[in-house]
Amino acid sequence: MENIIVFVLFAVGLVLIIKGGDLFVDASSTVAAMFGVPKFIIGATIVSFATTMPEMLVSIMAAVDGRLDMAVGNAIGSVTANTGLIMGIALLFMPRRVERRMYAPKIFMLIASIVSLWLLCARGTLTARSCVILFVIIGMFIFENIQSGRKKITASESGYISKRGMLVQLIYFVIGAAAIVMGSRLLVDNGSIIAHLLKVPENIIAITIVAIGTSLPELVTALTAIAKKEASLTAGNIIGANIIDTALILPICSIVRGGEFAIDPHTIFLDIPFCLLVVCVVLIPMLFTGRFRRLQGVAALAVYAAYLYIACFISPFA
Repeated sequence: MENIIVFVLFAVGLVLIIKGGDLFVDASSTVAAMFGVPKFIIGATIVSFATTMPEMLVSIMAAVDGRLDMAVGNAIGSVTANTGLIMGIALLFMPRRVERRMYAPKIFMLIASIVSLWLLCARGTLTARSCVILFVIIGMFIFENIQSGRKKITASESGYISKRGMLVQLIYFVIGAAAIVMGSRLLVDNGSIIAHLLKVPENIIAITIVAIGTSLPELVTALTAIAKKEASLTAGNIIGANIIDTALILPICSIVRGGEFAIDPHTIFLDIPFCLLVVCVVLIPMLFTGRFRRLQGVAALAVYAAYLYIACFISPFA
């Protein structure tokens, strides 16, 4: 009976994170607009960071508790899941032509953040002092988003909302934030218990159930776009979220841990290399062809499936 409760609480944590994330993102955008923050800044900063709150809080809480494998596995695993699973599914059903100039800066920043993180982790630790380059990439990401958004800004930036409407949005904001915090705690605590019950390493639970769970909002968005047959994909948002996951979450975890963060060999020799591989498979061809193709979706899903198989069944680091 106790084991069933653990799995139920883990599922409740996932639901709280997903629904809380939706409320938090929507309310964050609306509240910012109420106070006159331009929409392009909202999109470049508030929404980008709000959508990564589930991954960030799960990893930070895990780091605080000393569950380092859970923290690292979730951060890197979310990037791999976002790219290999979510974008793979989207490209499989909805290939499209894209404007390379719009995607190229973010793609280069994402690859730079993964490679930088990999090099910084090579000796088995990640220190806060060594993460300066990752913080620089985050700064460049925000600057580039603001510059891109400034070009698209329209005259109708603000809108009136009643005091009652403002109160409702503030309540949603608080409820969403609280749900993410509670869901993250349930996910970390019960995820660790599940790992012990199933006799598997915590990092395996982190890169599979936890990472996919915290990426479910992006998956739902992609499936909705497919169902509506919309031409516009969520690729830009996924790339942005991936940059934050790789360049911000683990450096923050390092700071939380007192400036030094131990990195497992599994992460150095398997998780990050596969993360970089799937990102390159999905994004590099587009820079040359100017379009996303179904073949890229198939390749992304194949790489992601191979990664999960190796990580779960044949990895010498498990």
